[in-house]
Amino acid sequence: MTVLIGGMRALDTTIGFPGLGVMTKRPGHLTNDFFVNLLDGSVVGEKAKFSAHFFRGRDRKSGAAWRTATSVDLVFGPTSQLRALAEVYACEDVKQKFAQDFVAAWTKVMEFDRFDLTQR
Repeated sequence: MTVLIGGMRALDTTIGFPGLGVMTKRPGHLTNDFFVNLLDGSVVGEKAKFSAHFFRGRDRKSGAAWRTATSVDLVFGPTSQLRALAEVYACEDVKQKFAQDFVAAWTKVMEFDRFDLTQR
């Protein structure tokens, strides 16, 4: 689920609130940018005025607004097991593994109730 959330956010698949949780400068590309930027210590989050479940990221030094995320996106920080996975996916040398894991998880979800498919 971790890799699916990060990948779907990077691909900008948010419905209803465009750009929500898309923590990348390259939306639409399958990258690990979501995790890299989520764990970036130079950004601080504050509750958004329009919803208790949305958070606005700001640069610590300049105070400039950066991105908006949900409480679901931010759960990767304080939860130890999820943070460990996020830290792995945020590594520079894990981009290929991230893409492979995303494709495997996406395939599993898409084939979940397809009983007409052959067993692998």
